[in-house]
Amino acid sequence: MLPFLLACAHLESTPSDGAPAGGGAAESAPTGDVVLTGATVVGRGRVDLGFVDGRVGDTTGTPVDESGRWIVPAFIDSHVHLAYLPEPEAMAAGGVAGVVDLAAPVGFLAQSHGPLRFLGAGPMITAPAGYPLNSWGAAGYGLGVVDAPEAAAAVDALVDAGAGLIKVPLAGGPELDDAAFAAVVAQAHARGVKVAVHALDADSAARAAGLGADVLAHTPVDPALDASAWKGRAVISTLGAFGGSTTTRANLAALRDAGATVLYGTDFGNTRTPGVDPDEIALLMEAGFSGAEILAAGTSTPATFWGFTDLGDLTPGKAASALVLDADPLVDPTTLGRPVEVWIDGQRVAAR
Repeated sequence: MLPFLLACAHLESTPSDGAPAGGGAAESAPTGDVVLTGATVVGRGRVDLGFVDGRVGDTTGTPVDESGRWIVPAFIDSHVHLAYLPEPEAMAAGGVAGVVDLAAPVGFLAQSHGPLRFLGAGPMITAPAGYPLNSWGAAGYGLGVVDAPEAAAAVDALVDAGAGLIKVPLAGGPELDDAAFAAVVAQAHARGVKVAVHALDADSAARAAGLGADVLAHTPVDPALDASAWKGRAVISTLGAFGGSTTTRANLAALRDAGATVLYGTDFGNTRTPGVDPDEIALLMEAGFSGAEILAAGTSTPATFWGFTDLGDLTPGKAASALVLDADPLVDPTTLGRPVEVWIDGQRVAAR
């Protein structure tokens, strides 16, 4: 049964060639190795920042004057759907260097995603006729299994196809029973990957935590959320995707205070702003997150959590992927949503 389901889940998706949002690379963009001078590299101080062969390196390249500016690593968006809106170049031009794709047909895992570091889940593992197979995801975005053995086999099939994590929905209608859900978690962990859960209400979030899920794909919207159940686990913000209500913002703050790791994510594909989303940054601020917390949620924290080993900071040897900003993001986080320049792998891909 499972090979047939995986075959049905295969769907090719052709990336668009739309122009990057927010401006493109300037015609006078420097080529070759460069050194950004005069700026404050957040976390390192006032240092020259050399980009050599796409990596942070020595400072012998062509000087680029960034006096009076601040530099931070490019962002990681921990919840996207590039099969819905295939704009990897626009994401990069908007300041995102890495993405975690949380539902796509299995064939999407083998495709190129342009300049982005990519970690994908492939189709969600769900019950037959469960979400999203019973709605928008009938064309390969879900993989239906009937019991624990099929659930474990589905994990193996997806990881073998290139999945770097597994996603399970608890969204009403037919759902995996506890034995099947536990089998997904056990087999995913045995294969070295995490399990994300789509669980917007309090009961589903509590159930997922009890069965060992690693990360909430969204901040739950239910005011009855037991945040303490997610201590030592993680949550992806996606505040703007569900309207950014007072309850949802309070839940994210409560999860942080209870000891959950907070990861910046936008649900891009459902939301439509490529790159670092100013609205998501604003909602994180409204939820009481400091500039340092917001910066970490989009850079160093997801780099460690997901294993993007060359992203997340700007120390020697890391990817030369950075945002040049017009204000100190620790004081004014809104600057993250309006970068003056974006550098990806040592190339300036956007400037304003």
